[in-house]
Amino acid sequence: MTHALKGRDLLSSADLDRAETLAVLDLAARLKADRGLLTGSLRGRSLALLLEKPSLRTKASFLVGAARLGLAAVAFGREEVDLGRRESVADGSRVLARYFDVLVWRTFAQSRLEEMAEASPVPVVNALSDQEHPCQALADVLTLRERFGRLEGLVLAWVGDGNNVCHSLAHVAARTGMTLRVASPEGYAPAPEVVAAAVAAGGDVELAATPAEAVSGAHAVFTDTWVSMGQEQEAAERRVVFGAYQVDEKLMALARPDAAFLHCLPAHRGEEVTDAVMDGPSSAILDEAENRLHVQTALLALLLGA
Repeated sequence: MTHALKGRDLLSSADLDRAETLAVLDLAARLKADRGLLTGSLRGRSLALLLEKPSLRTKASFLVGAARLGLAAVAFGREEVDLGRRESVADGSRVLARYFDVLVWRTFAQSRLEEMAEASPVPVVNALSDQEHPCQALADVLTLRERFGRLEGLVLAWVGDGNNVCHSLAHVAARTGMTLRVASPEGYAPAPEVVAAAVAAGGDVELAATPAEAVSGAHAVFTDTWVSMGQEQEAAERRVVFGAYQVDEKLMALARPDAAFLHCLPAHRGEEVTDAVMDGPSSAILDEAENRLHVQTALLALLLGA
């Protein structure tokens, strides 16, 4: 699998087939279990982390993972790079590729990542876009495999905005034999083309009429903030629209007794989720956050041929 992924881009969860997805998860699990594995294996190589959006988990996990592998990593804020305004995405990408062996970008439009990947001779990794968040979805699935010992046959419930994390989760679920049920208000369902692609890849994606229908009997319940970065002007409207989509103890009780609750964070407690669920026995949010580190370290190792 190292050779299959070496030199590749990761712009979408759909870029990985089933075997490649499992290879990332397997290596991530090994890295988590053995903190000495692959330490310093990429010494002399380098990583650019470009952050157009605020970041806590993404910045911390990529920088720590890079340090473990021996990568020299530099993080840039939007004001330092500002691709597309200060200079073209293509020009900036080509220049950065002369300094760095991998470019990791947290940006807005998916088309910006695609433009970077087309211009860059080194791998480009999507650290979040408006369309997808593949690193998060892989960490989520690793968390589920740890919790249940398997992925095949699990039923996942997504409650709320059918956003970038939901999109990536649909692709990963399709590749690992899981069913994804999504309950969203009208107008906020996942993109039809994403659902169609997941189904075409063998996935089972169901659009539920209500949160209760999605959650009933589920192994895991996911939600995300109602107002993502860049949607601040819609905040008041979204809080009204999503009011019936809060994950609380009553809703969680409809899932399996051993169900896990997942949230990519940061969470707005009292909006999309209650304190009782966030801090309750079903919550896997800290394992999920930690697993960003192990999944991304595995990805960097595979893409750079450690």
